[in-house]
Amino acid sequence: MNNEASSVPITGAEIVVRCLAEEGVKHVFGYPGGAVLYIYDAIFQQDKFQHVLVRHEQAAVHAADAYSRSSNTVGVAIVTSGPGVTNAVTGLSTAYMDSIPMVVISGQVPSHAIGQDAFQECDTVGITRPVVKHNFLVKDVKELANTIKKAFYIARTGRPGPVLVDIPKDISMHKCMFEYPREIEMRSYKPVDKGHAGQIRKAVQLLQTAERPMIYAGGGVILANASNELNRLVDKLGAPVTNTLMGLGGSRSSSAQFVGMPGMHGTYEANMAMQHCDVLIAIGARFDDRVIGNPKHFASHPRKIIHIDIDPSSISKRVKVDIPIVGNVKEVLTEFLAQLDAAGTSRANPAPLAAWWKQIEEWRSRDCLKYEDSSLVIKPQSVIEKLWQVTNGDAFITSDVGQHQMWAAQYYPFDKPRRWINSGGLGTMGVGLPYAMGVQMANPDATVACVTGEGSIQMCIQELATCKQYHLTPKIILLNNRFLGMVRQWQQIDYGSRYSESYMDSLPDFEKLAEAYGHVGMRIEKPSDVEGSLKEAFGMKDRLVFMNFITDQSENVWPMVKAGKGLSEMLLGSEDL
Repeated sequence: MNNEASSVPITGAEIVVRCLAEEGVKHVFGYPGGAVLYIYDAIFQQDKFQHVLVRHEQAAVHAADAYSRSSNTVGVAIVTSGPGVTNAVTGLSTAYMDSIPMVVISGQVPSHAIGQDAFQECDTVGITRPVVKHNFLVKDVKELANTIKKAFYIARTGRPGPVLVDIPKDISMHKCMFEYPREIEMRSYKPVDKGHAGQIRKAVQLLQTAERPMIYAGGGVILANASNELNRLVDKLGAPVTNTLMGLGGSRSSSAQFVGMPGMHGTYEANMAMQHCDVLIAIGARFDDRVIGNPKHFASHPRKIIHIDIDPSSISKRVKVDIPIVGNVKEVLTEFLAQLDAAGTSRANPAPLAAWWKQIEEWRSRDCLKYEDSSLVIKPQSVIEKLWQVTNGDAFITSDVGQHQMWAAQYYPFDKPRRWINSGGLGTMGVGLPYAMGVQMANPDATVACVTGEGSIQMCIQELATCKQYHLTPKIILLNNRFLGMVRQWQQIDYGSRYSESYMDSLPDFEKLAEAYGHVGMRIEKPSDVEGSLKEAFGMKDRLVFMNFITDQSENVWPMVKAGKGLSEMLLGSEDL
């Protein structure tokens, strides 16, 4: 659609549709209701984007979230007022914690009824303020186009995040002339992209003299599309690199320099290297509690820290750093590489780096991800390994939250960014299936698999109907251990094996349930059937296949750093309990 002013006044609802088209939006996820019916009527009369009707507003926002994560676009969702908005809050919070750019349009009761406890009214701005990057209540139809332009601009710039636009029903029916602004200027919002050249120079000098350098990269690398720059930096420095849960795929997992994921369920070698390096460069990562464990323990080994982040409030928030660099990760790394090229990367004394790698290989030889396979019961780790083999390591993997999420992160190596889609910061059960929907809408020809648990999948299982309606065909990999697995693991370790309300003793017949929604259901109980079943399922490219793998109930995720412990205080297996 050309950026042209309307020749006659149009309704606020038509303005919303025109704005989305101007932004190049191709898919919108949503669920109608009274306060947004004018908008839905305008959607019915346009052909610029496809609306995807979900079965629950939470799923709409999750799907828009994954659409964004997997495609580097701004995801869009529409919900109605009151319960429509409150159902969307979990999705907004999930995206906010992981800095995902998204615009959510919500309906509101008519302007004159706001504050009157009207039917399906809630204080949307107040409720969502803590879980969005910004929100707006539109009070004049003449401000609508400008507000939506601001919403997209705020969502995608600086540290990305979800933005909500609340539109009273009368605003959607009022009319005015339409013109979509080409650019937006906001006096109070000026995100910084370029890093300080002097700080970058200091960082380069420090890295060149480091004896035990370490690269710690997070989701900011992926959000900034800086994977190529990160891989070049890894190659130039010859240093070990670790990717956080949100950063997996940011650097090549197949590289010998990749030491695995750090943190609570990270590898022994990654955690030990994080703890014992002398110079740590943190790139688009925020030193969160699941990565560094106890901050006092982390600080017990002196090291110099370089921290690159687009958000100045994230720097020295949990860990004091020595060289802060505020800026867009891609731009900062580009300047980093240029300065490294200019300075030359040869080391005057390569011996310390060689000794550092010798130590890392010694840690790596512990083989902390080794598990005892079985011919009698399916081990969940083996399902993920076979999934990687069957998909040639090239699938989009969405996950829910729990043990299955950690096994997927540990045993499915990623060489490309935006292939691993999961809820990192909020840890939201129920995201896996709507995530798979959003990924497949954005990448229709891709292989998509959802790794889930029997607790998580039931939270948004109604979206199997959405998949049927829109011919979405992800493969559901249910690692079914008949427990809320991570809850059970913690209860075993910290609560004397008192399994309070973590056992699932009334599960549905998932295969028949999938078939009731019009999909293919499979039940796999023998280890010898795992690989063949996966091949059969992925061979059915035009069907959603729900694979119910009956797995070992006692299997735990190792390694593990208990809450309050330090990175080097890892449990490597049940023998350490």
